[in-house]
Amino acid sequence: MKKTVVIGFLGTQLDYGGRGAERWAKWRPTVAACQQEDLLVHRLHLLHDDRSRGLAERVALDIAAVSPETEVCRVEIGLHDPWDFEEVYTTLHDFARAYPFDTEQEDYLIHITTGTHVAQICWFLLAEARFLPARLLQMSPPRKKEVAGGAGTYAIIDLDLSRYDKIAQRFRHEQADTLAFLKSGIATRSAAFNAMIERLERVAGRSRAPLLLVGPTGAGKSFLARRVYELKRQRQRLGGRFVEVNCATLRGDAAMSTLFGHVRGAFTGAQSERPGLLRAADGGLLFLDEIAELGLDEQAMLLKAVEEKRFFPLGSDRESGSDFQLIAGTNRDLRRCVADGRFREDLLARINLWTFELPGLAARVEDIEPNLDFELGRHAREQAQQVRFNAEARRLFLAFACSPQALWRGNFRELSASVTRMATLAEGGRINEVDVGEEIACLRRAWSDAGGDDAARQLLGDGAEALDLFDRGQLNLVIDVCRRSGSLSEAGRQLFAVSRLQKSQANDADRLRKYLTRFGLDWNGASSTSAARTSS
Repeated sequence: MKKTVVIGFLGTQLDYGGRGAERWAKWRPTVAACQQEDLLVHRLHLLHDDRSRGLAERVALDIAAVSPETEVCRVEIGLHDPWDFEEVYTTLHDFARAYPFDTEQEDYLIHITTGTHVAQICWFLLAEARFLPARLLQMSPPRKKEVAGGAGTYAIIDLDLSRYDKIAQRFRHEQADTLAFLKSGIATRSAAFNAMIERLERVAGRSRAPLLLVGPTGAGKSFLARRVYELKRQRQRLGGRFVEVNCATLRGDAAMSTLFGHVRGAFTGAQSERPGLLRAADGGLLFLDEIAELGLDEQAMLLKAVEEKRFFPLGSDRESGSDFQLIAGTNRDLRRCVADGRFREDLLARINLWTFELPGLAARVEDIEPNLDFELGRHAREQAQQVRFNAEARRLFLAFACSPQALWRGNFRELSASVTRMATLAEGGRINEVDVGEEIACLRRAWSDAGGDDAARQLLGDGAEALDLFDRGQLNLVIDVCRRSGSLSEAGRQLFAVSRLQKSQANDADRLRKYLTRFGLDWNGASSTSAARTSS
């Protein structure tokens, strides 16, 4: 049986009650806490200042009279102003840090009936943050009809709200609403994707640390970053703007100027001062898509800005400040970029505290159907016209869209464009089998024109002719998976999905890297959708 320990302030008004016997006719909350028939207080820590020593001693003696089992420990604290929030919180925080809590043997209650309102708020904050592993004890005076000087009643408040069924149910509903918000109401079926969104929801609601979104182009990184921003803004965690920039579009002085701003005359053509996007994101969220494309100098300045909230505009010797949350997006393997000397290791260490991988559309075939419905709904809202599939056309399109023949290199952007084409050409608001057939042919041509049927020749040039048909077909498949994956590891997991289960340590990335090396390729070359080189 654990011992019950109560910690609380002496109530200079409520605990007074007078000096003579008349005090027993009055309700005094600290004494009453030790008079409860079903609450045995084994130890009471009574906090007071030096001006209340006499009252503290008298209350301790009265408790000894009504509850001999209670050990009263008087704790004298030096509070100059009990209404000063900073002083009270600091004092109680120091008390909590120094206290030898033993939760295995003792149960702790914080008495919040006495003390100033400031003290009550500070007790609550410390208990909620678990600096005090305790529940709250609230005393109530006896009703008018009860005997004067009675003990009254008490309530114990557990800040672990999951213990309260109705509150927990409300939390579950709110979490479900939040997850639906992050997914834009799309009833996604991919277990891996849903688990990722649930984790993202928890992190976004509790942390302002940088987030890293990894996935192929078109997987929804930009869209998800904006939803995270909107969620934080709803919860009053951000008040500034959402600022988005594609780092692949930044080069040279323009990159520095766009991100960090510049002073007049910083470079040729700098006719006036420019604040830069980091300052524009002050108090808000900055989304840097394709962060791997930033130059090393920009990466160094960004690291300082993320860590210190300070940076130098181009051409200035005076620092500017901006307090923003960073979300970075990339379709590259940043660790490989570090190994190649194209990305700073210290910046990667700073931004990958929370990394979320967004798989491409082809890796989420179970989510194609709900996203199809979402795109139809979006077309209806934007064009003010409802368009639907007939049953056979829908079946035909989904059968192709979920098949291995559907490459979906553009991921969700490509699906959106596909739906838009069919909805636009549909007669009478109905997409039929002919519309679907034409769209499938359109998609096949697009993928074929992009080199999807012979990616080996696209990358190896005439060297592909020296490969056996078997090796060339296998290499085409591997390159296709690489182009649809956000990282070397993700591609390896897909390619070796069966054999990896038979290994005690599955190093998919290393196996894929060695395979590509046989053909003189690396990850960057294999994952690029444009011709990288020809064989020598």
